[in-house]
Order: sequence, then C-alpha cells, then structure tokens
Amino acid sequence: MKRIRPDLWETEAEYPAPGLSTHAYVWTSSSGNVLFYNTSLESEIEAMAELGGVRHQYLSHQDEIAPSLRTIKQRFGSTLSIAAAEAPIARETCAVDGAFDDRRSEPAGFEVIPTPGHTPGSACFLVPGADGTSYLFTGDTIVRGADGRWFAGYLPGHSDHDSLVASLGMLADLTPDVVISSAFTGDSGVTDLGTRRWSDCVEEALAALARDHSPTS
Repeated sequence: MKRIRPDLWETEAEYPAPGLSTHAYVWTSSSGNVLFYNTSLESEIEAMAELGGVRHQYLSHQDEIAPSLRTIKQRFGSTLSIAAAEAPIARETCAVDGAFDDRRSEPAGFEVIPTPGHTPGSACFLVPGADGTSYLFTGDTIVRGADGRWFAGYLPGHSDHDSLVASLGMLADLTPDVVISSAFTGDSGVTDLGTRRWSDCVEEALAALARDHSPTS
C-alpha cells in the first residue's frame, strides 16, 4: 500500500481486463478509516490492519463486489455500504449495512452522491482531504484516459445514457481538487486538477459521450 496524500493510501493495482487497472483507497479520518472501492489482495488487507483496520467500506458500483468484501468485514468488523439499487446484488456475497438512495452527508464526514448511469447504482463520494483540499471519488462514472482526456463510463448494453448525462451534469457543479476513479487506463486513476476547472473536465466527457452516442457514430 502506498501513501499518496497525508490522509490517503492507495492499494496495489489489480487488472480486471486488458489495459484496465483498479485501486482501492483508505482515507484515514479522525472518525475511523474508510475504504473506498474494493481490493482482493490479501497483502493489502494486511496493510490495512497495520493502518488500524477499516471502520467503513463504500462501493461505487456493483462491479466492485467480490468475495473479499466478506474477508474485510470479518477481519475488521467494518460496515459495508452501496447504493440501494445494487444492494441486493451485494447481499449475495456479503451482508450490507447501509443502502443509500439519495445524496447525503455521512457520519464519517463525507458526502455520498448517487450518480446512476454507468450502472443503476453508481455513486461518487466527495471527501474533505488534508490541508483543505477535497477528493472526489468517481468510481467508473467519469475517468481520465491514458491520453489525458476525460470520458464518461458508458458501456453499450450496460449503461443508461440519459441517466449518465444527468449525473455528469450534476457533478459539474462540484469543485474538487483531486479526482480519483475506480478503474482507469494509463498510469494512474488519481488526478490533481491544479488550475484546470472540474466543470471543463466534465464538459469534455459529455462532448465525447455525445459524439460516441450520435446516430452516425
């Protein structure tokens, strides 16, 4: 596990498909460690134990469901949360403690933002980071590609175009400093926006989605 911010740790990469990588992230908050996304690596679960364990785990969508959810819950006594639309799927693998269906602030100090589209229960998490920064965990809703351009997580036959467009439009109103996707292409799923406006990144993804979804594409 690698420390990438004073309060944020990144697990080793996993490779669910050719050219695609994933990480999970541990946010070390004062109210207990929070794990965003999921990892199946036993070595990384051991590393979490060295950080003090995991109090809460939040999934951004159903593709992160795996048997390791049970391992993490049993090891640390952590709670598991996922969108209500996908909680039945998760319960086939592991007990679910929290099923959210609206935008809300969690007791651990961050915001849950449902963003259906990539999957029916896709969600993002807006987290207050160290030194006054903010982290936006986007799951697979919006991702920065290997070429540096942003794209929407639309998969034909899997995603809902109109829901995804609406979710991206809502995300454009946020002002994160660091954006962290679940799956990604290229070298990293962590993007420090610097001086670039997040709304411009979302607009880039929406424009690409419109081109790819046009009748002539």
